[in-house]
Amino acid sequence: MKQVIYTKEAPDPIGPYSQAIIAGNMLFLSGQVAIDPDSNELIVGGISQETEQVMKNIEKLLKQSGYSFSEVVKTTIFLSDMRHFADVNKVYGSFFKGDFPARETVAVLGLPKNANVEISVTAYKP
Repeated sequence: MKQVIYTKEAPDPIGPYSQAIIAGNMLFLSGQVAIDPDSNELIVGGISQETEQVMKNIEKLLKQSGYSFSEVVKTTIFLSDMRHFADVNKVYGSFFKGDFPARETVAVLGLPKNANVEISVTAYKP
C-alpha cells in the first residue's frame, strides 16, 4: 500500500506527480528544484542559493513524512552544468551528519523552470 505525501511547506508539483510517496518503509521524494513554496517562483541568485532552497524543500517533505536526513539512503543530483558540482556539494553536504547516502550526479540538457539543480531522494526507515 502506498501513501501520498503533501505539504504546503514545499512547492506544489508542476506536473502530474506527487511530492512524495511512502511505500512500506521506503519514502520516495520527487525531484525538487529551487522553487520558493510561498511565492511559487524559482529562487535566483546563484547555484548555492538554489541548492539551499532545494535542500530546504527536501527537509520539509522529509519532516512531513516522518523522516529525516539521517534516513536518506539514496539521492540523485541533476545539474545544468558540472561546473556547479563543488558549490552544490558544499551546500548539499551541510544537511547530512556523516553516513552520507549513496548518490549519483549527472549533467542534463535542461531542468524544469530552467533551474540549475534538481535533487531527488529515497529514504528508508527500519
